[in-house]
Amino acid sequence: MEELLQEVVNVLVVIVEACGAAVIIVGAVWAFLLFLWVGLRDRSTRNFVPVRLTLGRFLALGLEFQLAADVLKTAVAPSWEEIGQLAAIAAIRTALNYFLGKEIAEEKRQIEEDREGPSDAATDPTHHRRTGGSG
Repeated sequence: MEELLQEVVNVLVVIVEACGAAVIIVGAVWAFLLFLWVGLRDRSTRNFVPVRLTLGRFLALGLEFQLAADVLKTAVAPSWEEIGQLAAIAAIRTALNYFLGKEIAEEKRQIEEDREGPSDAATDPTHHRRTGGSG
């Protein structure tokens, strides 16, 4: 019975890993097409922020699928070695997701500031450094 369960889980792992890879591939293609569209229309640096946000969201979701596949791998009678590997992989992927999430939040904040207008830009000494602009 355990062998059958292991076979089913192995199939599920492949499916979930494929879903994660598909999400990342679709996101990369989507972001690349968006990059081309934005680049052809206007080469302003701030216009590329939504492209980065789009790719970041897809990467974060793809990483979640990959982590789910890793958890599934150790679902049936894991060894201590497999548990240790899962812990290391989970820690790395969680850290990647955390920092990716922070970057997405920062990019969103910058977009919201840009939408609000340049009212504080002239008096904010960090505005130039944050936006890459000249003012």
